[in-house]
Amino acid sequence: MRVMAQTAMVMNLDKCIGCHTCSVTCKQTWTNRPGTEYIYFNNVETKPGLGYPRRYEDQEQWKGGWKLDGKGRLQLRAGGRLRKLLSIFYNPDLPPIDDYGDPWTYDYQTVINAPLGTENPSAHSISALTGRKMDMSWGSNWDDDLAGSGEHAATDPDLAGLEDRVKMEFEQVFMFYLPRICEHCLNPSCVASCPSGAMYKREEDGIVLVDQDRCRGWRYCVSGCPYKKVYFNHRTGKAEKCTHCYPRIEAGQPTICSETCVGRLRYLGLVLYDADKVTEAAATPDEQDLYEAQLGVFLDPHDPDVQVEAARAGIPADWIDAAKRSPVYSLAVRHRVALPLHPEYRTLPMVWYIPPLSPVADVVHAAGYDETDPDRVFATIDALRIPVEYLANLFTAGKAETVRTVLRKLAAVRAVMRAGQLGLDVADDLPASVGSDLDELDDLYRLLAIAKYDDRYVIPMAHAEDAGRLQAQHEQLFCSLDGEGGPGMGGTGPPPGSVESFHPAGEPGGSHRFRAGDGSTRFNLLGWDGRGSAPGLFPEADES
Repeated sequence: MRVMAQTAMVMNLDKCIGCHTCSVTCKQTWTNRPGTEYIYFNNVETKPGLGYPRRYEDQEQWKGGWKLDGKGRLQLRAGGRLRKLLSIFYNPDLPPIDDYGDPWTYDYQTVINAPLGTENPSAHSISALTGRKMDMSWGSNWDDDLAGSGEHAATDPDLAGLEDRVKMEFEQVFMFYLPRICEHCLNPSCVASCPSGAMYKREEDGIVLVDQDRCRGWRYCVSGCPYKKVYFNHRTGKAEKCTHCYPRIEAGQPTICSETCVGRLRYLGLVLYDADKVTEAAATPDEQDLYEAQLGVFLDPHDPDVQVEAARAGIPADWIDAAKRSPVYSLAVRHRVALPLHPEYRTLPMVWYIPPLSPVADVVHAAGYDETDPDRVFATIDALRIPVEYLANLFTAGKAETVRTVLRKLAAVRAVMRAGQLGLDVADDLPASVGSDLDELDDLYRLLAIAKYDDRYVIPMAHAEDAGRLQAQHEQLFCSLDGEGGPGMGGTGPPPGSVESFHPAGEPGGSHRFRAGDGSTRFNLLGWDGRGSAPGLFPEADES
């Protein structure tokens, strides 16, 4: 047993309202600079839909992730070292900018400077990359809210084999939102794909980063990632990706997408896992068994033997305690209601999702559903316009029964809580029918519905004794944001990921003060925890 710690995330899709606040705050914090116009470390997709970049889930085309060779051994889907050497100056599996959508702005000067008397001057769209006029044909969230579903969503890779059961007419389909960040996988194919060794996985917390000094811009990490969450900065010639806001994580704070999430759907915590089992789990022969295989990699932090081995591996005691209180462990392992995104890619992803039940509940209520009988839910679920098999294609490599089990448990939680509030009797066998008991269902309700800030984000701070090593990483391996000129070697101002910017100052309000480039002390609202005063939050009153 080789115990290691990993920061992980769970997202409750029932709560996502598609507001894109997480995308905006991530964009402003990490990629609001030249060279990153099309880059979204965090994006929110409408499902059914093609995603970002377009049809990124089609690995027959993009060759991302892992597969098994004839002897059952893991190998990159894109091929090994020889294939990379032969095609090192031309990567045939790289999505073009058209699949991301050429980012655009508008030629406002045409309107502003139009001579008097000009009839209806218009601002034409121009590329944010080249400055040339362009005709928009695709972009991020082009099919948001089913806007383009009639034309585009029918080719969603997850609908393969379900075309005759899903109608794309607006009145005959439901949608849900899928927020996505880097999965920070246990078995990352992007790391294995990098010829220069610039991609690496941090030993202390499992966060996957890019060493900008070693990156040579080969872009095999872009094609090697099956989730297409590694991007190429055309200005710097380097790869960039989600950093899991590691300066905030080291300071015991949640990622910026979690901090600003309007729906409070994100959960952050530590999990302990056996590193010796990772390769074996990823090489599980049957794709539909990969979910259970990954669960087998995780370790119970309450087990005394695990605690002893964790301490022997150098994991601090407060980290072990945080793993015991981890909402990610509770939702994914103990209650088993969170599922991995596309486990068939064999990367063992560490951002998990609770599948949506709300559309199910709406339909079954219209059909006269009795909440005390969860079996009647599933009689209706199997008749939905979007089949359970679609969710299974997303989260369980097509194993629909696992998704049914999760939705059954979520429905039981609602039934128990409704019965308690209305004074109704709950069937004695209801909890047992979903493999649980009343206490566990109550615990699941509290975690999903009314969890406080400290319950949703259980993140231990980096230890002072590790400060030297972490600081060396910041200076030598600063992911995507270091270098001359500020963020991303092309922007201005202090790097937003610096420890100085985010580290708590031991005062109310948390990590909210930082020193700006001009030497002045500024207030950082993105790092504010809501306590204490926030100067500059509101306009100052006019004394006159």
